[in-house]
Amino acid sequence: MKQNTHPDYHFITVQMTDGSTYQTRSTWGKEGDTLLLDIDPLAHPAWTGGRGQLLDQGGQVARFNKRFGAFGALGKK
Repeated sequence: MKQNTHPDYHFITVQMTDGSTYQTRSTWGKEGDTLLLDIDPLAHPAWTGGRGQLLDQGGQVARFNKRFGAFGALGKK
């Protein structure tokens, strides 16, 4: 088996967006480094259940419906 093929696996500190920290093992950085997260499960909508909303900037949706509303299922009843 080849020697020295695996990366260095060591302890680092992970800091969440709210300031809380925990220690884990990783190949990132060096022993004792702190990984500062910009996005984590406490703040990101993918984990918190947030929903994106369609914003009708300048009536774009209304203008689309006006132009193409007569076609098929888009037509208003």
